[in-house]
Amino acid sequence: MTAAVPGPAIEVRGLRKSYGSQVVLDSIDLTVPAGTVFSLLGPNGAGKTTTVRILSTLIAADAGEIRVAGHDLSREPNAVRAAIGVTGQFSAVDNKLTGEENLILMADLRHLGKREGRRRAAELLDRLDLADSARKIAFTYSGGMRRRLDLAMTLVGDPRVIFLDEPTTGLDPRSRRTMWQIVRDLVSGGVTIFLTTQQLEEADRLADRIAVLDGGKLVAEGTPQELKRLVPGGHVRLRLADREALDKAARALERDGARAAGDPAVARDDEAMTLQVPTEAGVHSLRALLGRLEQESVEVDDLEVHTPDLDDVFLALTGPRAGESGATR
Repeated sequence: MTAAVPGPAIEVRGLRKSYGSQVVLDSIDLTVPAGTVFSLLGPNGAGKTTTVRILSTLIAADAGEIRVAGHDLSREPNAVRAAIGVTGQFSAVDNKLTGEENLILMADLRHLGKREGRRRAAELLDRLDLADSARKIAFTYSGGMRRRLDLAMTLVGDPRVIFLDEPTTGLDPRSRRTMWQIVRDLVSGGVTIFLTTQQLEEADRLADRIAVLDGGKLVAEGTPQELKRLVPGGHVRLRLADREALDKAARALERDGARAAGDPAVARDDEAMTLQVPTEAGVHSLRALLGRLEQESVEVDDLEVHTPDLDDVFLALTGPRAGESGATR
């Protein structure tokens, strides 16, 4: 059983890293609560990999205070290494060994002892649904099986914090969802997951909180829903029964006056019998909109609610357009 981490699993204050004159990380502050999934997003070159390499003790920071699993990274690097696991998109699996042999080798490296190492290997093979393939050469494993074996090797040391770098790259949809469920199960058992991914759906599905890096700076942080509220584009698409209802709804919303000057107008599609109405996300806004139409005795045949997704957030907050639009913060 993974021991509980007192306080946040990861605390970062003023993290800086440069290579020559190039600033890679510029005064980064992060707090990752224990027993959660924290996802770091950003375009290539934003500083994600450098952040993970620093937090996992692979390279040194130029400045900053960092605590991982309750240990000061600069003063207690060995304690940090003992408490963490790192699983990257490039597998550490030895293709010439069986799945079981890979895990026993890792157990030996962890000095678990022969009996405990075999027990731990059998437990993890079963836990990650690899027991039937335990004695097959890893070279014969599918991509999803290799990822699960790689994660099992990380779990041999019973880490409290796991850094997952692109854990589902190249996996088919079924294998990807299997890995997502494994991550959820780990978190429910008290493990903290620090996730870097280019798959925004993955971050949306898994992460309790998300931080967005761009150009070495932290430009936004929050829950997925909080980040989605940072960008405009939310609307409701109403389909009306006939032209009369369409006209009446359009007139009611145009004289509503609830939208501020300069906000997008209602978009009308006479052929599809629809109105696209800009609105804020949330039940309150939707209830107010439908209540306004009910006052005018307008019945809506169907409606679709669109809220910005993480793709919209990513595009708005990163890259040259972000600076021009003032979307970053």
